[in-house]
Amino acid sequence: MEDYAAKMALKTAADLRAYVTGYVQYREEAVLAALAELRQRGQPAPEEEALRPQLEAMVQQAATAQLSQPIPAEASALPADDQPVLYTPGVIVLFSVLFNTIITGAVLLAINMRRLKNTKAIWILVAFVLAYLIGEAVIVNQFMKSYTLSPLFVSLLNLPAILAYILWFWPRYVGTHAFQPRSWLVPLLVCFVIVIGLGLLLPHLPGAAQFMKQQGK
Repeated sequence: MEDYAAKMALKTAADLRAYVTGYVQYREEAVLAALAELRQRGQPAPEEEALRPQLEAMVQQAATAQLSQPIPAEASALPADDQPVLYTPGVIVLFSVLFNTIITGAVLLAINMRRLKNTKAIWILVAFVLAYLIGEAVIVNQFMKSYTLSPLFVSLLNLPAILAYILWFWPRYVGTHAFQPRSWLVPLLVCFVIVIGLGLLLPHLPGAAQFMKQQGK
């Protein structure tokens, strides 16, 4: 904010009188500072008694209007130390695509919701994922009756769910406020361990050999 008092202290009496007589051309704070400087110099303006209440009321009105205006997102953003540490939308998409399942992205999204203490959103997400997986299983089962299952087909089936994570769940239950990106190395290692474990376990499950033969035909 400009220091009008210091500015007026450097002006001549004639300049200060110009501020008072032409007050409509200047900011109210500047005219009030000119009046105060004239009074301090022992040369109070004759117009001060009638002019000061009007100017002070206008300054107060402007200050009230400014306080009532919404604070921009940039100004209201939390300090870096107070921002939540979340997995970014890009990481959620990457994990969903990389491991060809909507479960990995849903887990990361749920971790974000838990960090924001939005338990209700987690249950909504769980219900969505379960319903989507059931619908996806029905479609895949019908497709396998007539065609050979392709990983690309499963990826295309996953696409609407991934878009829902970013375009629907994120804006409503995570928000677009400032946050710090969370490292994705730990979930990546966990996913690789799970994938390797399933790869070692599946051949020993009943019916696994027959299933693999059918897929190889």
